[in-house]
Amino acid sequence: MDLHRSKPMPAEPEILAFHVRCEAFYPADAVNASVADQRRYYDALCAEFDAPTPEGLTRRDARIGGRIPVRCYRPAEVATEARIIYLHGGGFVVGSLDSHDAICAELADGTRAELVSVDYRLAPEHVWPAAHEDCYGVLKTLIAERKPLVIIGDSAGGNLAAGVVLRANSEGLPGIAGQVLIYPALGGDLVGGSYVEMSEAPGLSTADVAYYREILRAPAADVFAHPLKAKDFAGLPPTYITAARFDPLRDDARSYAAELAAAGVDVTFREEPQMIHAWLRARHVSPGAREGFRRLVEGVARLVGTA
Repeated sequence: MDLHRSKPMPAEPEILAFHVRCEAFYPADAVNASVADQRRYYDALCAEFDAPTPEGLTRRDARIGGRIPVRCYRPAEVATEARIIYLHGGGFVVGSLDSHDAICAELADGTRAELVSVDYRLAPEHVWPAAHEDCYGVLKTLIAERKPLVIIGDSAGGNLAAGVVLRANSEGLPGIAGQVLIYPALGGDLVGGSYVEMSEAPGLSTADVAYYREILRAPAADVFAHPLKAKDFAGLPPTYITAARFDPLRDDARSYAAELAAAGVDVTFREEPQMIHAWLRARHVSPGAREGFRRLVEGVARLVGTA
């Protein structure tokens, strides 16, 4: 079988139906469209899978450092002083406070912790290290308030989360209680492993990953941009990593979990066997995504101390 031409597909009917719905809004060749069109497609996709606000949860929009937009979520019950920072996915090109609003609301509610979502600058208008610096700036500001922080990121946001945690560790910045990486893009080799096996997986292709890397313009040797290239993982905080079986980024997650474990980091790794990239959006329509999200909330709750 020619792995480059095969298109592996999960067997769960609901996640396949989810993928079809996604492509109606965000076509497989979306990266060939203008950036403005990509953002329009993505906004429509996110709106399609919106969800009701958990009862009693409140939101407040603000700016950190007078410049970086954030959205602060407070659930009806707050059971910990630890807070969550959420870094959204979208290939560094699309995504916003609104795109991941429902996900953030449900995470805050499920973990009974306050959550701050970051609207970092996007490429191509702002290339590396703009997004990283925005996220690190928010991290430093919140750490100064002396409350424990758990950093979560999905996809490109998982890259940013891993990068800022590595940087904080290298600079001796205290106060990070954990990190959570959701199908993260961590700089793996595009010509090996899942990048070949899942090169045409539904929802994200290896060619898409290459496009997003090119548009970000991060230096190849920068470990904060490509966390798998780091040489020292000792001292990183407890970590929860979740991957999708049908995703070219799968082996980035597997490899990073292995590196952390080898360095003595407390790491939990979970791979969703029937899931595709961006399965978080399917949490209300797919049994596999529902279970994955339940486990994710449990993992975050352990890190913030509410489990």
